[in-house]
Amino acid sequence: MTATAQDTLDAIDRHLLDDFQQDLPVVERPWAVMAEQLGIDEEEVLARLRRLQAAGLISRVGPVFRPNRIGVSTLVAMAVPEQRLDSVAAWISSLPEVNHNYEREHDFNLWFVVTADDQAHLCSVLARIERHTGLAVLELPMLEDYFIDLGFRLQWT
Repeated sequence: MTATAQDTLDAIDRHLLDDFQQDLPVVERPWAVMAEQLGIDEEEVLARLRRLQAAGLISRVGPVFRPNRIGVSTLVAMAVPEQRLDSVAAWISSLPEVNHNYEREHDFNLWFVVTADDQAHLCSVLARIERHTGLAVLELPMLEDYFIDLGFRLQWT
């Protein structure tokens, strides 16, 4: 996080970003539970999350399920020309079936996870990506399950 972005965050924003990386309340109104813990109202939690997302500080808030426990998912890699990387990544991020993507220093420089209801839906999403971008997707289905905890304490210096 850049110093400029970090400077615009107040104490509540910092708690919102840091305290709910894991164990998001699995209840009908998780934002209300978060709000209670932060000492603000539910609408303010939602407004802050929208602002943080609009500023590019977060990409999504929601549960992450173990792969293939609910629906199906796969890791995908693409070789995207450097001059198109930002636009292709932005379009892929806009798809509801994609929960994140990231750049890697490799010929296959854009990686992301696609999740769908079933295999047919997954295949249709991959085909749509290929049609829209004109680029091939490399599907890398999970062969063995490894859990990597991606939650980490943020450094507020």
